Amino acid sequence: MNLQRAMGLLLHPTSLPGRYGIGEINEMAYRWVDTLVRARQRIWQILPLGPTGFGDSPYQTHSAFAGNPLLIDLESLANRGYIAPEALANAPDFPAHEVDYGGVIAWKKPLLREAFDRFDRMADEQERANFEAFCAEHDGEWLHDYALFMALKSHFGGGPWNEWPVEVRRREPEALLHYSMRLAGDIMAHKFQQYLFFRQWSALKAYANERGVLIMGDIPIYVAYDSADVWANQHLFCLDEDGLPIEVAGVPPDYFSETGQLWGNPLYRWDVMASQNFAWWVARVRHTLRTVDVIRLDHFRGFEAYWAVPYGEPTAVNGRWVKGPGATLFNTLKLALGDVPFIAEDLGMITPEVVALRDRFGFPGMRILQFAFDDGPANEHLPHNYTKPMVVYTGTHDNDTTRGWYEQATPHEREMLRRYLGYQPDDVAWALMRLGAQSPAVWAIFPVQDVLSLGSEARMNYPGRPGGNWRWRLLPDALTQGHLDGLAELATLYGRAPA
Repeated sequence: MNLQRAMGLLLHPTSLPGRYGIGEINEMAYRWVDTLVRARQRIWQILPLGPTGFGDSPYQTHSAFAGNPLLIDLESLANRGYIAPEALANAPDFPAHEVDYGGVIAWKKPLLREAFDRFDRMADEQERANFEAFCAEHDGEWLHDYALFMALKSHFGGGPWNEWPVEVRRREPEALLHYSMRLAGDIMAHKFQQYLFFRQWSALKAYANERGVLIMGDIPIYVAYDSADVWANQHLFCLDEDGLPIEVAGVPPDYFSETGQLWGNPLYRWDVMASQNFAWWVARVRHTLRTVDVIRLDHFRGFEAYWAVPYGEPTAVNGRWVKGPGATLFNTLKLALGDVPFIAEDLGMITPEVVALRDRFGFPGMRILQFAFDDGPANEHLPHNYTKPMVVYTGTHDNDTTRGWYEQATPHEREMLRRYLGYQPDDVAWALMRLGAQSPAVWAIFPVQDVLSLGSEARMNYPGRPGGNWRWRLLPDALTQGHLDGLAELATLYGRAPA
Protein backbone atom coordinates (compact mmCIF):
# COMPACT_ATOMS: atom_id res chain seq x y z
CA MET A 1 0.00 0.00 0.00
CA ASN A 2 1.39 3.37 -1.03
CA LEU A 3 0.46 5.98 1.60
CA GLN A 4 1.10 9.69 1.29
CA ARG A 5 2.82 11.43 4.18
CA ALA A 6 0.06 12.67 6.49
CA MET A 7 -0.99 13.37 10.06
CA GLY A 8 -4.15 12.70 12.05
CA LEU A 9 -5.87 12.32 15.39
CA LEU A 10 -7.28 9.37 17.33
CA LEU A 11 -10.74 9.92 18.83
CA HIS A 12 -13.45 7.29 19.07
CA PRO A 13 -16.97 8.63 18.30
CA THR A 14 -18.16 7.76 21.82
CA SER A 15 -15.72 10.44 23.05
CA LEU A 16 -17.32 13.24 21.08
CA PRO A 17 -19.05 15.93 23.18
CA GLY A 18 -22.80 16.25 23.34
CA ARG A 19 -25.88 16.52 25.53
CA TYR A 20 -27.03 12.90 25.66
CA GLY A 21 -24.30 11.11 27.58
CA ILE A 22 -22.25 9.69 24.71
CA GLY A 23 -20.89 10.89 21.38
CA GLU A 24 -23.34 10.64 18.51
CA ILE A 25 -23.30 10.87 14.72
CA ASN A 26 -24.72 14.36 14.98
CA GLU A 27 -23.74 17.99 14.52
CA MET A 28 -20.80 17.53 16.91
CA ALA A 29 -19.39 14.78 14.69
CA TYR A 30 -19.56 17.06 11.66
CA ARG A 31 -17.92 19.84 13.68
CA TRP A 32 -15.19 17.39 14.59
CA VAL A 33 -14.48 16.77 10.91
CA ASP A 34 -14.36 20.54 10.39
CA THR A 35 -11.90 20.76 13.30
CA LEU A 36 -9.62 18.23 11.61
CA VAL A 37 -9.72 20.26 8.41
CA ARG A 38 -8.92 23.51 10.25
CA ALA A 39 -5.97 21.79 11.94
CA ARG A 40 -4.76 20.52 8.55
CA GLN A 41 -5.18 16.89 9.59
CA ARG A 42 -5.91 14.22 7.00
CA ILE A 43 -6.76 11.15 9.11
CA TRP A 44 -9.40 10.46 11.72
CA GLN A 45 -8.66 7.20 13.50
CA ILE A 46 -11.46 5.45 15.35
CA LEU A 47 -11.89 2.18 17.25
CA PRO A 48 -14.28 -0.61 16.18
CA LEU A 49 -17.84 0.66 15.67
CA GLY A 50 -19.75 -2.42 16.83
CA PRO A 51 -22.43 -2.68 19.54
CA THR A 52 -20.56 -3.16 22.80
CA GLY A 53 -21.40 -5.77 25.41
CA PHE A 54 -19.87 -6.63 28.78
CA GLY A 55 -17.25 -4.10 29.84
CA ASP A 56 -18.34 -1.61 27.14
CA SER A 57 -15.29 -2.53 25.05
CA PRO A 58 -15.38 -1.84 21.30
CA TYR A 59 -13.15 -4.92 21.04
CA GLN A 60 -15.85 -7.18 22.57
CA THR A 61 -18.99 -6.56 20.53
CA HIS A 62 -22.20 -8.44 19.83
CA SER A 63 -21.39 -8.36 16.11
CA ALA A 64 -18.38 -7.76 13.88
CA PHE A 65 -20.76 -6.33 11.25
CA ALA A 66 -23.32 -4.25 13.14
CA GLY A 67 -22.97 -0.64 14.26
CA ASN A 68 -23.37 0.64 17.80
CA PRO A 69 -26.94 1.96 18.23
CA LEU A 70 -25.79 4.20 21.09
CA LEU A 71 -24.10 6.40 18.45
CA ILE A 72 -27.37 7.14 16.61
CA ASP A 73 -28.27 10.83 16.50
CA LEU A 74 -31.45 11.27 18.53
CA GLU A 75 -32.22 14.84 17.51
CA SER A 76 -32.54 13.88 13.87
CA LEU A 77 -35.12 11.27 14.91
CA ALA A 78 -37.02 13.85 16.94
CA ASN A 79 -36.98 16.22 13.96
CA ARG A 80 -38.67 13.51 11.88
CA GLY A 81 -41.27 12.79 14.54
CA TYR A 82 -39.84 9.41 15.53
CA ILE A 83 -39.05 10.55 19.09
CA ALA A 84 -41.17 12.87 21.22
CA PRO A 85 -39.31 16.20 21.62
CA GLU A 86 -40.08 16.30 25.33
CA ALA A 87 -38.12 13.07 25.80
CA LEU A 88 -34.95 14.86 24.72
CA ALA A 89 -35.83 18.00 26.66
CA ASN A 90 -36.08 15.88 29.81
CA ALA A 91 -32.85 13.97 29.22
CA PRO A 92 -30.92 13.07 32.39
CA ASP A 93 -28.07 15.28 33.47
CA PHE A 94 -25.30 13.06 32.12
CA PRO A 95 -21.66 13.81 33.01
CA ALA A 96 -19.86 15.75 30.30
CA HIS A 97 -16.36 14.38 30.88
CA GLU A 98 -17.09 10.64 30.67
CA VAL A 99 -19.62 8.11 29.38
CA ASP A 100 -21.91 6.62 32.01
CA TYR A 101 -22.71 3.54 29.95
CA GLY A 102 -25.30 2.15 32.36
CA GLY A 103 -27.23 5.41 32.46
CA VAL A 104 -26.99 5.99 28.71
CA ILE A 105 -28.17 2.47 27.86
CA ALA A 106 -31.10 2.61 30.30
CA TRP A 107 -32.29 5.93 28.87
CA LYS A 108 -31.45 5.63 25.18
CA LYS A 109 -32.49 2.10 24.26
CA PRO A 110 -36.21 2.65 25.02
CA LEU A 111 -36.10 5.82 22.89
CA LEU A 112 -34.66 3.86 19.98
CA ARG A 113 -37.45 1.31 20.32
CA GLU A 114 -39.99 4.15 20.39
CA ALA A 115 -38.40 5.48 17.21
CA PHE A 116 -39.04 2.18 15.44
CA ASP A 117 -42.63 1.97 16.67
CA ARG A 118 -43.34 5.48 15.38
CA PHE A 119 -41.56 4.73 12.10
CA ASP A 120 -43.70 1.62 11.74
CA ARG A 121 -46.85 3.72 12.14
CA MET A 122 -46.01 6.88 10.23
CA ALA A 123 -43.14 6.42 7.74
CA ASP A 124 -43.86 7.38 4.16
CA GLU A 125 -43.48 5.00 1.22
CA GLN A 126 -40.00 6.19 0.29
CA GLU A 127 -38.66 5.75 3.81
CA ARG A 128 -40.14 2.27 4.04
CA ALA A 129 -38.66 1.39 0.67
CA ASN A 130 -35.22 2.58 1.81
CA PHE A 131 -35.45 0.47 4.95
CA GLU A 132 -36.61 -2.59 3.02
CA ALA A 133 -33.76 -2.17 0.55
CA PHE A 134 -31.25 -2.01 3.41
CA CYS A 135 -32.67 -5.22 4.89
CA ALA A 136 -32.64 -6.97 1.51
CA GLU A 137 -29.00 -6.02 0.99
CA HIS A 138 -27.72 -7.18 4.40
CA ASP A 139 -30.15 -9.79 5.75
CA GLY A 140 -28.49 -12.83 4.20
CA GLU A 141 -24.95 -11.87 5.15
CA TRP A 142 -25.36 -10.70 8.75
CA LEU A 143 -28.34 -8.49 9.56
CA HIS A 144 -31.04 -11.08 10.27
CA ASP A 145 -28.76 -13.24 12.39
CA TYR A 146 -27.69 -10.20 14.39
CA ALA A 147 -31.25 -8.90 14.91
CA LEU A 148 -32.51 -12.36 15.88
CA PHE A 149 -29.55 -12.82 18.25
CA MET A 150 -30.25 -9.52 20.01
CA ALA A 151 -33.97 -10.23 20.26
CA LEU A 152 -33.29 -13.68 21.69
CA LYS A 153 -30.73 -12.31 24.10
CA SER A 154 -33.31 -9.91 25.52
CA HIS A 155 -36.05 -12.57 25.53
CA PHE A 156 -33.90 -14.98 27.53
CA GLY A 157 -32.92 -12.41 30.16
CA GLY A 158 -29.67 -11.10 28.72
CA GLY A 159 -27.55 -14.20 29.34
CA PRO A 160 -24.95 -15.53 26.86
CA TRP A 161 -26.22 -17.70 24.03
CA ASN A 162 -24.79 -20.93 25.47
CA GLU A 163 -27.34 -20.59 28.33
CA TRP A 164 -30.34 -20.43 25.99
CA PRO A 165 -32.58 -23.46 25.40
CA VAL A 166 -30.65 -26.19 23.62
CA GLU A 167 -32.75 -26.04 20.44
CA VAL A 168 -32.05 -22.31 20.09
CA ARG A 169 -28.42 -22.70 21.05
CA ARG A 170 -28.02 -25.29 18.30
CA ARG A 171 -30.04 -23.21 15.82
CA GLU A 172 -32.55 -25.94 15.04
CA PRO A 173 -34.68 -24.67 12.10
CA GLU A 174 -38.04 -25.11 13.82
CA ALA A 175 -36.85 -23.17 16.86
CA LEU A 176 -35.44 -20.35 14.73
CA LEU A 177 -38.69 -20.11 12.76
CA HIS A 178 -40.74 -20.10 15.96
CA TYR A 179 -38.79 -17.28 17.57
CA SER A 180 -38.45 -15.33 14.33
CA MET A 181 -42.25 -15.11 14.29
CA ARG A 182 -42.73 -14.67 18.03
CA LEU A 183 -40.13 -11.87 18.28
CA ALA A 184 -40.79 -10.30 14.88
CA GLY A 185 -41.33 -6.79 16.26
CA ASP A 186 -38.11 -6.84 18.29
CA ILE A 187 -36.18 -8.22 15.33
CA MET A 188 -37.40 -5.46 13.05
CA ALA A 189 -36.58 -2.84 15.69
CA HIS A 190 -32.96 -4.03 15.78
CA LYS A 191 -32.80 -3.97 11.98
CA PHE A 192 -34.19 -0.43 12.00
CA GLN A 193 -31.45 0.69 14.40
CA GLN A 194 -28.84 -0.69 12.02
CA TYR A 195 -30.52 1.10 9.13
CA LEU A 196 -30.32 4.37 11.05
CA PHE A 197 -26.72 3.82 12.11
CA PHE A 198 -25.37 3.02 8.67
CA ARG A 199 -27.34 5.79 6.96
CA GLN A 200 -26.02 8.36 9.46
CA TRP A 201 -22.46 7.02 9.45
CA SER A 202 -22.31 6.84 5.64
CA ALA A 203 -23.33 10.48 5.40
CA LEU A 204 -20.68 11.50 7.92
CA LYS A 205 -17.99 9.48 6.14
CA ALA A 206 -18.92 11.08 2.82
CA TYR A 207 -18.68 14.52 4.45
CA ALA A 208 -15.21 13.70 5.78
CA ASN A 209 -13.98 12.27 2.48
CA GLU A 210 -15.24 15.28 0.53
CA ARG A 211 -13.06 17.47 2.77
CA GLY A 212 -9.95 15.37 2.33
CA VAL A 213 -10.21 13.43 5.61
CA LEU A 214 -9.75 9.65 5.59
CA ILE A 215 -11.27 7.51 8.33
CA MET A 216 -9.05 4.78 9.67
CA GLY A 217 -11.00 2.00 11.35
CA ASP A 218 -10.11 -1.14 13.21
CA ILE A 219 -10.72 -4.85 12.75
CA PRO A 220 -9.96 -6.87 15.87
CA ILE A 221 -8.61 -10.25 14.85
CA TYR A 222 -11.07 -12.00 17.18
CA VAL A 223 -14.78 -11.64 17.91
CA ALA A 224 -16.59 -11.94 21.23
CA TYR A 225 -17.91 -15.35 22.28
CA ASP A 226 -21.30 -13.89 23.16
CA SER A 227 -21.91 -12.56 19.68
CA ALA A 228 -24.09 -13.19 16.68
CA ASP A 229 -20.92 -14.07 14.77
CA VAL A 230 -20.15 -17.10 16.94
CA TRP A 231 -23.76 -18.18 17.55
CA ALA A 232 -24.58 -18.09 13.82
CA ASN A 233 -21.28 -19.65 12.67
CA GLN A 234 -20.38 -22.17 15.36
CA HIS A 235 -18.68 -24.45 12.84
CA LEU A 236 -16.06 -21.73 12.22
CA PHE A 237 -14.90 -21.61 15.85
CA CYS A 238 -13.09 -23.99 18.21
CA LEU A 239 -16.09 -25.04 20.31
CA ASP A 240 -17.01 -28.33 21.94
CA GLU A 241 -20.31 -30.16 21.44
CA ASP A 242 -21.95 -27.99 24.12
CA GLY A 243 -20.88 -24.79 22.38
CA LEU A 244 -18.16 -23.93 24.91
CA PRO A 245 -14.68 -22.83 23.77
CA ILE A 246 -11.92 -25.43 23.77
CA GLU A 247 -9.14 -22.85 23.76
CA VAL A 248 -9.36 -19.08 23.92
CA ALA A 249 -7.33 -16.12 22.74
CA GLY A 250 -4.84 -13.96 24.58
CA VAL A 251 -1.20 -12.94 24.60
CA PRO A 252 1.61 -14.14 26.85
CA PRO A 253 3.20 -11.92 29.51
CA ASP A 254 4.32 -8.61 27.98
CA TYR A 255 4.78 -4.88 28.58
CA PHE A 256 1.17 -4.49 29.67
CA SER A 257 0.81 -7.45 32.04
CA GLU A 258 3.07 -9.88 33.92
CA THR A 259 0.47 -12.64 33.52
CA GLY A 260 -0.33 -11.85 29.91
CA GLN A 261 -3.74 -10.81 28.66
CA LEU A 262 -6.50 -13.41 28.75
CA TRP A 263 -8.97 -12.04 26.22
CA GLY A 264 -11.20 -15.12 26.28
CA ASN A 265 -12.31 -14.91 22.64
CA PRO A 266 -12.97 -18.23 20.90
CA LEU A 267 -10.34 -19.23 18.37
CA TYR A 268 -11.07 -19.84 14.70
CA ARG A 269 -11.08 -23.16 12.93
CA TRP A 270 -8.78 -21.80 10.28
CA ASP A 271 -8.85 -25.09 8.36
CA VAL A 272 -12.64 -24.87 8.00
CA MET A 273 -12.42 -21.21 7.00
CA ALA A 274 -9.77 -22.05 4.39
CA SER A 275 -12.00 -24.79 2.94
CA GLN A 276 -14.62 -22.08 2.36
CA ASN A 277 -12.12 -19.68 0.78
CA PHE A 278 -12.30 -17.53 3.91
CA ALA A 279 -15.76 -16.35 2.87
CA TRP A 280 -16.55 -15.02 6.37
CA TRP A 281 -13.37 -12.92 6.40
CA VAL A 282 -13.97 -11.64 2.88
CA ALA A 283 -17.46 -10.55 3.90
CA ARG A 284 -16.16 -8.95 7.11
CA VAL A 285 -13.45 -6.91 5.37
CA ARG A 286 -15.74 -5.90 2.50
CA HIS A 287 -18.35 -4.70 4.97
CA THR A 288 -15.79 -2.77 7.03
CA LEU A 289 -14.60 -0.96 3.90
CA ARG A 290 -18.11 0.49 3.60
CA THR A 291 -17.57 2.35 6.88
CA VAL A 292 -13.87 3.29 6.80
CA ASP A 293 -11.15 4.06 4.25
CA VAL A 294 -8.20 2.30 5.89
CA ILE A 295 -8.24 -0.70 8.23
CA ARG A 296 -5.94 -1.24 11.19
CA LEU A 297 -5.58 -4.99 11.74
CA ASP A 298 -5.48 -5.38 15.48
CA HIS A 299 -3.10 -8.12 16.75
CA PHE A 300 -1.63 -8.73 13.29
CA ARG A 301 0.88 -11.19 14.70
CA GLY A 302 -2.01 -13.59 15.39
CA PHE A 303 -2.45 -14.16 11.67
CA GLU A 304 1.04 -15.69 11.57
CA ALA A 305 0.87 -17.48 14.94
CA TYR A 306 -1.51 -17.02 17.85
CA TRP A 307 -1.47 -17.71 21.59
CA ALA A 308 -4.01 -20.41 22.52
CA VAL A 309 -4.97 -20.77 26.19
CA PRO A 310 -6.99 -23.74 27.48
CA TYR A 311 -10.52 -22.66 28.37
CA GLY A 312 -10.86 -22.15 32.12
CA GLU A 313 -7.30 -21.00 32.80
CA PRO A 314 -7.24 -18.01 35.20
CA THR A 315 -4.48 -16.18 33.31
CA ALA A 316 -2.83 -16.29 29.88
CA VAL A 317 0.44 -17.74 31.20
CA ASN A 318 -0.25 -21.39 30.30
CA GLY A 319 -0.78 -21.05 26.57
CA ARG A 320 0.87 -22.29 23.40
CA TRP A 321 1.75 -20.83 20.02
CA VAL A 322 -0.25 -22.17 17.08
CA LYS A 323 0.33 -21.34 13.42
CA GLY A 324 -2.26 -19.02 11.84
CA PRO A 325 -3.49 -18.79 8.23
CA GLY A 326 -0.61 -16.53 7.17
CA ALA A 327 -0.28 -15.52 3.54
CA THR A 328 -3.11 -17.78 2.40
CA LEU A 329 -5.70 -15.51 4.01
CA PHE A 330 -4.25 -12.29 2.63
CA ASN A 331 -3.84 -13.74 -0.86
CA THR A 332 -7.51 -14.71 -0.77
CA LEU A 333 -8.55 -11.25 0.44
CA LYS A 334 -6.47 -9.63 -2.31
CA LEU A 335 -8.00 -11.87 -4.96
CA ALA A 336 -11.53 -11.09 -3.76
CA LEU A 337 -11.20 -7.40 -2.85
CA GLY A 338 -8.05 -6.08 -4.52
CA ASP A 339 -5.35 -4.23 -2.57
CA VAL A 340 -7.02 -3.69 0.79
CA PRO A 341 -5.57 -0.68 2.66
CA PHE A 342 -4.39 -2.49 5.81
CA ILE A 343 -2.21 -1.15 8.64
CA ALA A 344 -0.60 -3.96 10.65
CA GLU A 345 -0.72 -3.57 14.42
CA ASP A 346 2.60 -5.36 14.87
CA LEU A 347 3.30 -4.63 18.53
CA GLY A 348 4.32 -7.11 21.21
CA MET A 349 6.28 -10.34 20.67
CA ILE A 350 7.08 -9.99 16.97
CA THR A 351 9.08 -12.72 15.23
CA PRO A 352 10.93 -12.62 11.89
CA GLU A 353 8.03 -14.62 10.42
CA VAL A 354 5.55 -11.89 11.40
CA VAL A 355 7.78 -9.22 9.88
CA ALA A 356 8.11 -11.25 6.69
CA LEU A 357 4.32 -11.63 6.43
CA ARG A 358 3.80 -7.90 6.96
CA ASP A 359 6.45 -6.95 4.40
CA ARG A 360 5.34 -9.53 1.84
CA PHE A 361 2.08 -7.65 1.43
CA GLY A 362 3.52 -4.17 1.99
CA PHE A 363 1.43 -3.42 5.07
CA PRO A 364 2.79 -0.48 7.11
CA GLY A 365 3.48 -1.38 10.73
CA MET A 366 3.17 0.69 13.91
CA ARG A 367 5.65 2.39 16.21
CA ILE A 368 4.90 3.84 19.66
CA LEU A 369 7.08 6.66 20.98
CA GLN A 370 6.25 5.84 24.60
CA PHE A 371 8.07 2.52 24.02
CA ALA A 372 11.16 4.16 22.55
CA PHE A 373 13.20 5.20 25.57
CA ASP A 374 13.53 2.16 27.83
CA ASP A 375 16.88 0.95 26.43
CA GLY A 376 19.35 2.34 23.90
CA PRO A 377 19.74 3.70 20.34
CA ALA A 378 18.78 0.37 18.71
CA ASN A 379 15.20 0.55 20.02
CA GLU A 380 12.93 -0.02 17.01
CA HIS A 381 10.48 2.64 18.20
CA LEU A 382 13.07 5.44 17.92
CA PRO A 383 12.43 7.38 14.72
CA HIS A 384 15.93 6.96 13.26
CA ASN A 385 15.26 3.21 13.05
CA TYR A 386 12.16 3.46 10.83
CA THR A 387 13.43 1.74 7.69
CA LYS A 388 10.03 0.46 6.48
CA PRO A 389 6.71 2.27 6.01
CA MET A 390 5.36 2.90 9.50
CA VAL A 391 2.56 4.71 11.31
CA VAL A 392 3.91 6.44 14.41
CA TYR A 393 1.94 7.22 17.56
CA THR A 394 2.76 8.90 20.82
CA GLY A 395 0.54 6.17 22.31
CA THR A 396 -2.57 4.21 21.40
CA HIS A 397 -5.88 3.63 23.17
CA ASP A 398 -4.14 0.93 25.24
CA ASN A 399 -1.42 3.28 26.50
CA ASP A 400 -1.49 5.89 29.21
CA THR A 401 -1.59 9.46 27.97
CA THR A 402 1.88 10.75 27.20
CA ARG A 403 1.87 13.06 30.20
CA GLY A 404 0.68 10.20 32.38
CA TRP A 405 3.38 7.93 30.97
CA TYR A 406 6.10 10.50 31.58
CA GLU A 407 5.00 11.14 35.16
CA GLN A 408 5.53 7.42 35.87
CA ALA A 409 8.56 6.90 33.63
CA THR A 410 11.83 5.61 35.04
CA PRO A 411 14.79 7.96 35.47
CA HIS A 412 16.48 6.13 32.60
CA GLU A 413 13.52 6.76 30.27
CA ARG A 414 13.39 10.43 31.19
CA GLU A 415 17.12 10.87 30.64
CA MET A 416 17.06 8.96 27.35
CA LEU A 417 14.18 11.16 26.16
CA ARG A 418 16.06 14.32 27.14
CA ARG A 419 19.18 13.15 25.31
CA TYR A 420 17.23 12.14 22.21
CA LEU A 421 15.38 15.44 22.01
CA GLY A 422 18.44 17.48 22.93
CA TYR A 423 16.50 19.48 25.49
CA GLN A 424 14.32 19.07 28.57
CA PRO A 425 10.68 19.29 27.41
CA ASP A 426 8.24 21.60 29.18
CA ASP A 427 5.28 19.79 27.59
CA VAL A 428 6.23 16.17 26.96
CA ALA A 429 3.09 15.38 24.96
CA TRP A 430 3.79 18.08 22.38
CA ALA A 431 7.49 17.21 22.36
CA LEU A 432 6.68 13.64 21.37
CA MET A 433 4.07 14.82 18.87
CA ARG A 434 6.70 16.99 17.21
CA LEU A 435 9.12 14.05 17.23
CA GLY A 436 6.53 11.85 15.56
CA ALA A 437 5.56 14.51 13.03
CA GLN A 438 9.17 15.04 11.93
CA SER A 439 9.92 11.29 11.80
CA PRO A 440 10.21 9.25 8.58
CA ALA A 441 6.91 7.51 9.36
CA VAL A 442 4.37 7.88 6.55
CA TRP A 443 1.56 8.68 8.98
CA ALA A 444 1.76 10.32 12.40
CA ILE A 445 -1.36 9.88 14.56
CA PHE A 446 -1.89 11.27 18.03
CA PRO A 447 -4.64 10.77 20.61
CA VAL A 448 -6.61 13.95 21.31
CA GLN A 449 -5.72 13.54 25.00
CA ASP A 450 -2.10 14.26 24.06
CA VAL A 451 -3.08 17.34 22.05
CA LEU A 452 -4.64 18.56 25.30
CA SER A 453 -1.61 17.45 27.39
CA LEU A 454 -3.89 15.53 29.75
CA GLY A 455 -2.74 13.17 32.49
CA SER A 456 -3.69 9.60 33.40
CA GLU A 457 -7.22 10.67 34.34
CA ALA A 458 -7.94 10.85 30.59
CA ARG A 459 -6.67 7.38 29.75
CA MET A 460 -9.04 5.44 27.48
CA ASN A 461 -8.21 1.84 28.39
CA TYR A 462 -6.29 -0.17 30.97
CA PRO A 463 -5.58 -3.57 29.34
CA GLY A 464 -6.61 -6.38 31.65
CA ARG A 465 -8.93 -4.23 33.76
CA PRO A 466 -12.48 -5.59 33.34
CA GLY A 467 -14.44 -2.36 33.89
CA GLY A 468 -14.19 1.39 33.98
CA ASN A 469 -12.61 1.72 30.54
CA TRP A 470 -13.65 3.48 27.30
CA ARG A 471 -15.31 6.33 29.20
CA TRP A 472 -13.28 9.46 28.38
CA ARG A 473 -15.03 12.28 26.52
CA LEU A 474 -13.84 15.48 24.92
CA LEU A 475 -15.35 18.58 26.51
CA PRO A 476 -17.02 20.94 24.01
CA ASP A 477 -14.54 23.82 24.17
CA ALA A 478 -11.40 21.92 25.18
CA LEU A 479 -9.65 22.28 21.82
CA THR A 480 -8.72 25.92 21.36
CA GLN A 481 -7.53 27.80 18.31
CA GLY A 482 -4.05 27.54 19.79
CA HIS A 483 -4.25 23.76 19.71
CA LEU A 484 -5.45 23.79 16.11
CA ASP A 485 -2.75 26.24 15.05
CA GLY A 486 -0.12 24.07 16.71
CA LEU A 487 -1.33 20.97 14.89
CA ALA A 488 -1.47 22.83 11.60
CA GLU A 489 2.09 24.04 12.13
CA LEU A 490 3.37 20.51 12.73
CA ALA A 491 1.53 19.18 9.69
CA THR A 492 2.77 22.00 7.47
CA LEU A 493 6.35 22.14 8.71
CA TYR A 494 6.96 18.42 8.35
CA GLY A 495 5.24 17.86 5.01
CA ARG A 496 2.07 16.21 6.29
CA ALA A 497 -0.55 18.88 5.46
CA PRO A 498 -3.03 18.67 2.57
CA ALA A 499 -1.74 20.10 -0.69
